[in-house]
Amino acid sequence: MPILDTSEGRDLMGTLISDIVLQLLSYVAETERNFIHQRQAEGIAAAKIRGVKFGRKPKQRPDIYEAVKSKWEKGELSAREAARQLNVTHSTFLRWTRSK
Repeated sequence: MPILDTSEGRDLMGTLISDIVLQLLSYVAETERNFIHQRQAEGIAAAKIRGVKFGRKPKQRPDIYEAVKSKWEKGELSAREAARQLNVTHSTFLRWTRSK
């Protein structure tokens, strides 16, 4: 935009005007970003009220979970070995043991 071009030795008034225009454009962009964020938050809240679930679906526990968990509780298996047998991560196995 020619009004924003300060590279050609403009006088003080031209520089001042270009700075004001840049500040105005910056304000408009920031305000629009805040409106977008607000509308997004309202949409998420409305979806939650409707019962929409966000995120991944929980991973199903394998059929051998209870047997492996009981061995782990008896100390026959480490948590990492139990997770390997169930084909899940160590943290997933520990989360499962805490939830039920």
